[in-house]
Amino acid sequence: MKTYVIAEIGINHNGDMDLAKELILKAKVSGCDAVKFQKRDIESVYTQEELDTPRESPFGTTTREQKNGIEFNIEQYKELQEYSKEHSLDFIVSCWDSKSLDLVEEHIEVKYHKVASAMATDKEFLEKLNDIGKPVILSVGMCSDDEVSAAMNILNNVEYILACTSTYPTKAEEVNLRYVETLKRIYPTTKVGFSNHYNGLDACVGSVVFGAECVEFHITKDRTMYGSDQVASIQDSDNLVDSIRKMELMVGDGIKKVYDSEVPIAAKLRKVNNIVD
Repeated sequence: MKTYVIAEIGINHNGDMDLAKELILKAKVSGCDAVKFQKRDIESVYTQEELDTPRESPFGTTTREQKNGIEFNIEQYKELQEYSKEHSLDFIVSCWDSKSLDLVEEHIEVKYHKVASAMATDKEFLEKLNDIGKPVILSVGMCSDDEVSAAMNILNNVEYILACTSTYPTKAEEVNLRYVETLKRIYPTTKVGFSNHYNGLDACVGSVVFGAECVEFHITKDRTMYGSDQVASIQDSDNLVDSIRKMELMVGDGIKKVYDSEVPIAAKLRKVNNIVD
């Protein structure tokens, strides 16, 4: 089984198109299947009070300036989608409000709509995705069992449901990879994956052992760059995807067998073999 690997560029581009394209290329070279960005209409997502709050950033001294600074307009997204297509990468966007969803659906060719954990409890937003009808990837960080169940009952087109812990970075003891198994048991007809915020490669690779069919991780050029997501992002994406592909082979099918490669070793090392008639 080949794991669907998503490189979450998110907002790690810091509003720089050249950096965004560099990260797309990095995802391609690493062997990822898709790249994902985020889209917000800041006037919808944040209150005026929040936007007017003082906040020092490379873009100015208010939260409004910071949020505007890391947002691409729809023409820039169209350019990034085309660039991704040229490099045979699926293009995915997680919209954080209905206005952004309308804009993306009208202008951008996306394979999936991604429901960020922050949007997983917004009934009207989920119902809007049903109306659109495209396949959905649902992250369930910060969700209770009841909230996960409710979201799954509302959504009609969930292709992947992703186990996730929404802390940046996530502590090892809060990653909870066994939740992948739990989701597979509860939703046997839905593909289950893992969305990573752990600082390192271990969780993504380990999730494959527990049956993750999709792995999503934040990708960055440099974890010391400006941005709230950088610290929970993967810089060494080449080794990560390679390790995921190796783990796919290592997991096996769970059936004990004597491999052809073992036969000559058994003939050499075993002096007695009389345990089975």
